[in-house]
Amino acid sequence: MDLQDQLKNLFPDHKFEEPKQEEKPDVWLQDEPLLCKYEKRKGKPITIIDGYNGAIEDFKKLAKEIKTKFSVGGSFKDDKIIIQGDYRDKIMELLKEKGFNVKRVGG
Repeated sequence: MDLQDQLKNLFPDHKFEEPKQEEKPDVWLQDEPLLCKYEKRKGKPITIIDGYNGAIEDFKKLAKEIKTKFSVGGSFKDDKIIIQGDYRDKIMELLKEKGFNVKRVGG
């Protein structure tokens, strides 16, 4: 039993406020917008996310999160995230929720 539980037992009518913790983004946010492109390679649609100028490890984390969230295949090559399929709208929405500026390119 910790101190908070003991205080709640001693003063059951008092409302305790939990300390608020600010959420820190796990990736570095940038000023320039990320470019979300659509291309076809060998007849298959792909989505390319380009223009990130932070740490490569952060960009790899972002790529992995996108791939697991939408259950799609993809890779990280030449400072670009390549996602199989046309997921521009969903990816742009996810990136905006994370605080990124996103610009749609092509089509």
